[in-house]
Amino acid sequence: MFKIEKKDFVNKTFRMDKRLVERLARVAQQENISVNALVIQCCNYALDNMSEQPDTD
Repeated sequence: MFKIEKKDFVNKTFRMDKRLVERLARVAQQENISVNALVIQCCNYALDNMSEQPDTD
């Protein structure tokens, strides 16, 4: 049976260096995706590939 799935999204505001935003915009345009989609992919990649370090708190 066909089931429509809906993702939950949260709006957040982040301050980023102007040059970084410009780089993200260029890559997004080259790849024909939104800047938002690119940022999500970059964040997921970074989090999935972080080195495992124990918390020292």
